[in-house]
This record gives sequence, structure tokens and C-alpha cells, in this order.
Amino acid sequence: MNLSIVVPLLNEEESLPELVSWILRVCDEHRLTCEIILVDDGSTDNSWYVIKTLSDKHRQVKGIKFRRNYGKSAALNEGFAATAGEVVITMDADLQDSPDEIPALYHMVAREGYDLVSGWKKKRYDPLSKTIPTKIYNGMTRFVTGIQLHDMNCGLKAYRKEVVKNIEVYGEMHRYIPAIAKWEGFHKIGEKVVQHQPRKYGSTKFGLNRFINGYLDLATIFFVSKFGKKPMHFFGLLGSLLFVVGFVIATYLSIEKIIFEQYKMTERPLFFLGILCMIIGSQFFLAGFIAELIARNSPYKNQYQIEEKIKL
Repeated sequence: MNLSIVVPLLNEEESLPELVSWILRVCDEHRLTCEIILVDDGSTDNSWYVIKTLSDKHRQVKGIKFRRNYGKSAALNEGFAATAGEVVITMDADLQDSPDEIPALYHMVAREGYDLVSGWKKKRYDPLSKTIPTKIYNGMTRFVTGIQLHDMNCGLKAYRKEVVKNIEVYGEMHRYIPAIAKWEGFHKIGEKVVQHQPRKYGSTKFGLNRFINGYLDLATIFFVSKFGKKPMHFFGLLGSLLFVVGFVIATYLSIEKIIFEQYKMTERPLFFLGILCMIIGSQFFLAGFIAELIARNSPYKNQYQIEEKIKL
């Protein structure tokens, strides 16, 4: 099979028939065999009924339904686990990602050897409340990760099958999948300018909470990519430095007390600073040991309540 197309969705009943029809038409025109995996992330409208209807009509359409809303990362993670195609393409269900881009994205991965290709919506039709935070995060992410992509969070991406089978997407980390892929050793990451369609049905799921979550997730990506496999290198070093500072202060005060007996160590603020540094340093050092044990013996596993599957 050439393609697995993963589409996470939440309350997109109106757009699904047009999206599926468009994808199938493009794949047929370019003689690409495909499967379309629609992942219903706890929709409260008739999205799942529409998915069932489309699955009955088209053999390529498959479905996964969550019992409740877990978020886009969870939907992508489960979709990735179910894929069987040589190349995996993700796209949003709101028709803002054009299926006409699929053949070129497939070619870049299957023929040109890219591990991952991210779409770049150079001209956008989103409101300023969405485009401005996007520009800020893209700039910050380029600086932190060193991956020079203009639109890290674009839903339209293509991957080699090996990539999606070797990464784990959780929390709100779908924004930083290229960074996760790079962290796992997939370094050939490309970019393609893609068409951005105005939203045709429904309303945007973007909210101010994503602005805060994006910052926290970026901090997580930075820390995990640097110290996820070796937390002792961070906590142990920081703890050791603090303990040494505290020990030096305590030694200095002790020598001063011996030479100048009139001074009382416990009456000096420097004494309490030294004790504080040694205590916090010891705590950081122990935290490093505990984190090291967790990292080596308890790998994170995503677990989601799946209500129903179709053809999977």
C-alpha cells in the first residue's frame, strides 16, 4: 500500500464526506493505493455516524472512536499505530488542508528520501488571534530545536512509515513532531509550501489555552530532548554545584568562627544561605537518581479508552 492518510477530527460531520471524496479522487488520479484512517477524538455531533456511512461506501475508509476527547496528539498516536502504508500523511479534517498536495508530499518521501516533510502554509486565512501566536512559536521552536521549518504546527505532513512507528506523541506534542522525530534519529526533514484553504464548515478549535500549552510543551521538548535519557546529567550537576556552594560557605564561616570567636555563625544570613544550598543541592541530586531509575525502568505508555474501531 502506498499511503496511509491519518485524519484526527473533532465535530467535523459536515466536512468529512467532501474530504474523503476529495482524497480518493486525488489518489485514483495518481494511481496511489491508500487507506484513510479517521480518528474521532470524542466528537459530540454525528461525526462517528458519518464515518460509519463513509466506511460502508468506501473500502479504504477506516475509523477509530475515542470514548472522550483526549486531544490531537492522542488521535495521531493511535492513528499512527494503525497505519500500514509505505508513506503516512496527516491532515486536518476541516478542509483547510488540500488533498491536492498529497502526490507531491508522497513523492518527496518515497522518491526523494525524506524522513519527514512538513507543509508550510505561506499564505494563511486564519484570524490574527491564531496567526500571531503561530509565528511566535515557530520562531521559538526554530531557535530551541535547530529545525528550520516555517510552520512546525502545520497539520499537513508526510512521513516514512518507520518514523511514525518509532515516535510517541502525547500531551500536546503534536506541535513538535518534527522535533520528536529528530530526537529519535530521523534527521532528513524537509518543507513544502502548501495551499491553505479558508474554513468551510464549523468553527476553529484554537483557544487561548493552546498559547500557554504550546510554551509549556516547548519547554518539555527542550528538556526531554537534552536530558530525557540522562536526567542525572541535569539534576546531578545542578545539585552538585549547589551543594559545593553551600559547603564552601559553611567552611568559610567555620574558619572565621575559629579565628574570630566573637562572631556567631547562626546570626549571619550567609549561614542560612549555605545551609539552604546544601539542602537543595542534596534534593536535586536525589531527584536525579530517582529520575534516572524511572527513565531506565518505566517507559511512558499512552493508554486511551477506545470505544469502537472500523476495519482495524
